[in-house]
Amino acid sequence: MSNTNLIAILIGSLLVNNFVLSQFLGICPFLGVSKKLNSAVGMSLAVIFVMLMATAVTWPIYALVLVPADLAYLQTIVFILIIAALVQLVEVVLKRYVPPLYQSLGIYLPLITTNCAVLGVTILNIDRNLGFAESLVNTLGAGLGFLLAMVMFAGVRERLESADIPAGLKGLPITLVAASLVSVSFIGFQGLFGL
Repeated sequence: MSNTNLIAILIGSLLVNNFVLSQFLGICPFLGVSKKLNSAVGMSLAVIFVMLMATAVTWPIYALVLVPADLAYLQTIVFILIIAALVQLVEVVLKRYVPPLYQSLGIYLPLITTNCAVLGVTILNIDRNLGFAESLVNTLGAGLGFLLAMVMFAGVRERLESADIPAGLKGLPITLVAASLVSVSFIGFQGLFGL
């Protein structure tokens, strides 16, 4: 595996195939936790950690346990159980060591368990036949892409708070318009890979 290939995987998952903005995975925390920059960064770091740990655990379990035992059809159930356990670990650590972040994330922290971006990255790594190192790099890029999308959108939403918005667009409508504009801004990155 060449470094060039790993860099291409990283850039591809970060910008071109951004899970939130081009594949629309992880929309719930994207819309729910992006009101403030601090909570957006905290949630993103928690998602990156869970994604990396989930990939580091699920890939070997799939390749070394499920496939040899002809139980590959159980991958989704096994992956969800692993992700749920990792989220519980993150929740306990944040509650103990970073209570303000734990409070600001609120209900969205346990929702990482059902965050389709976390499950999606683990399954897509398997579906794309990525090796262990490639899967970790793809996952890191996906997590950093999630962070980038969250930070950009949090900035837009903080700016919208002071904007003069027509009454019919206030609240959810302007949030969805802003999300679509942030998403469209990533279409230009598809030219990097000739897509």
